[in-house]
Amino acid sequence: MLFNTILGLSHIKNHLATSADAGRIPHAQLFVGPEGSGTLPMAIAYAQYIICGNSGGENDGSNESCNLKFGSLSHPDMHFAFPVSNSDKIKSHAVSDHYMEEWRKFVKEQPYGNLFDWYQLIGIEKKQGQIGVDEAQDVVKKLALKSYEGGYKVMLIWMAEKMNTAAANKLLKLIEEPPNKTVFILIAEDEEQIIQTIRSRCQVLHFPPLAEEAMANALVEKGALREEALRIAHEANGNFNKALDLMNSDSEDLVFEKWFVQWVRSAFKAKGNKSAIQDLIMWSEEVAKTGRETQKKFLLYCLAVMRQAMLINFNADELAFMKVHVDGFSLEKFAPFIHENNIITITQELEDAIYHIERNGNSKIILTDLSIKLTRLLHRKAA
Repeated sequence: MLFNTILGLSHIKNHLATSADAGRIPHAQLFVGPEGSGTLPMAIAYAQYIICGNSGGENDGSNESCNLKFGSLSHPDMHFAFPVSNSDKIKSHAVSDHYMEEWRKFVKEQPYGNLFDWYQLIGIEKKQGQIGVDEAQDVVKKLALKSYEGGYKVMLIWMAEKMNTAAANKLLKLIEEPPNKTVFILIAEDEEQIIQTIRSRCQVLHFPPLAEEAMANALVEKGALREEALRIAHEANGNFNKALDLMNSDSEDLVFEKWFVQWVRSAFKAKGNKSAIQDLIMWSEEVAKTGRETQKKFLLYCLAVMRQAMLINFNADELAFMKVHVDGFSLEKFAPFIHENNIITITQELEDAIYHIERNGNSKIILTDLSIKLTRLLHRKAA
């Protein structure tokens, strides 16, 4: 993967290339950035840069065979670890090596893709993937071997926050003191979920959301009209994965919008209306039938909508980027119901629901409880 194929982030590209050219390559690095910001393609391009001995700021060095191997993600000194789970294909003790064919397809077709996209590709969207102790054992075995080409070897751990405690503790000593010319690149969206002992041993590099202009230019190259590309780039808020989904009308947010609108409309009707309470229970049952990852992603979407509504209510329209595409629903008309007297409690209830779903609570009970609480909160008067 070439640096010049990655959108924006020129300052990060320059930093990585310059430090590598000077021989300053930290043995453990943590790339932290929001979804769709390009952390994964940047990490692969950086790994290619140091393994193939490229220089001058781009991956076009003289080691052509090495660069070709990276083009198909088949270089023997480039190792990957990512969240997986048992599936119809792998019945037990699933590790990343079992899904390498799917992984190469994912990186090639969706380099800016998110965790949910990955779970859908390997058919575990109704499960919660993780990087477990079996994976950690594999990492230890791989890195105990000598480099195939005699240079650097790289272990890239994608979505490192999904590493469980047992796996993190097993890798701790290796990350602190890896073999000679071994580099760890950890990628995360939420560094706070990575245990402190791992974080403290990594050099952290923060990625900003992508610039609207860079995303708009990329969308135009993919066939979008300039005006439409600018609108989508603004709505995507620095997330190129979401921008592509919006352009192709394939965003899961379009489904979440319908769920959200149905939810809040039923919640508004429910005050003193028994039949509307039944609607909320039926809604909870319907959403509870989906996978836990879908439920968590929907509740995170609800958090984002509530924040946008509050910003509109407080006349900070320049910070409001989100659009709801359901007929008859306007975020501007919904905004007055989200105010200083209920936003903190609504946020807390949504975060608590995510917490309990992650820990395998009964989704139907959690969502029904959340729905009844939302009914009361939406009818609370502003101060």
